[in-house]
Amino acid sequence: MSDKPEPTVRLSVFKTYKLYVGGKFPRSESGRVYEVTDSKDRPLANAPQGSRKDARDAVVAARKAFGGWSGATAYNRGQVLYRVAEMLEGRADQFTREVAEAEGLSRAKAAAQVSAAVDRWVWYAGWTDKIAQVAGGANPVAGPFFNLSSPEPTGVVAVLAPQRSSLLGLVSVLAPVLATGCTAVVTASEDRPLPALTLGEVLATSDVPGGAVNILSGRTAELAAPLAAHQDVNAIDLTGAPAELAVELERAAADNLKRVLRPADAGGDGEDFTADPGTSRLTPFLETKTVWHPTGSLGVSGSAY
Repeated sequence: MSDKPEPTVRLSVFKTYKLYVGGKFPRSESGRVYEVTDSKDRPLANAPQGSRKDARDAVVAARKAFGGWSGATAYNRGQVLYRVAEMLEGRADQFTREVAEAEGLSRAKAAAQVSAAVDRWVWYAGWTDKIAQVAGGANPVAGPFFNLSSPEPTGVVAVLAPQRSSLLGLVSVLAPVLATGCTAVVTASEDRPLPALTLGEVLATSDVPGGAVNILSGRTAELAAPLAAHQDVNAIDLTGAPAELAVELERAAADNLKRVLRPADAGGDGEDFTADPGTSRLTPFLETKTVWHPTGSLGVSGSAY
């Protein structure tokens, strides 16, 4: 008879994913979860299934954070966003694993997607103090006045993330909203939410103010409906909405004249997120403020002060 102890069988400790709202990690208000599987239908984790109440809470948090985030200097916002890219880079291995499992990619292809997402975040961080020169300018007028137009953030933006591109697509729709000074309520990909929920962990330990980004997981239609109808949401990006749902959401958004960004394809599945995005996602969520100033009455000619 052997005196050797029998080997202990260790059970794995599985990660508990949570929503990211107001800089905190609440469970879904309803307590519901749903199973997330990989590309071969193997279970990966249980994700929180957000409710209408969670969506409303996220809007309240985004509105509360808007003043501070939009009031920061463009240069400062760029620094904050660049710090997020640094942290994404530091957790590249985790994101690579989650993207590979979510999208059925090889590790090499998933790593390329993660690298592209980090680069995309840096790219938008660099636009924070440049978009004003592109979207604004001096206007010629018939009179002794300076007439200057400058862009300002529109407010709280609801973002329906692409359904298939779980990280690169998510970054491509979220980063421009933040770069322009808006705050966001994001609904993650319904079937591939884990990279988005992990991004919430990155944002929580970065310099992005709590509430500037709020990330919800669950059924896209259930979460999108109250966001589209919410009177305190100023704009909505319908990238992750199927065609029929997008039509319904657009009608609901018209109630308080929300700005609506609607992609050419349903669910954002046909969009090439590796392509150069230009400024097409920076300008839809900006308002234009125009200021007049006399040039001659104070003895100033040809210069602003």
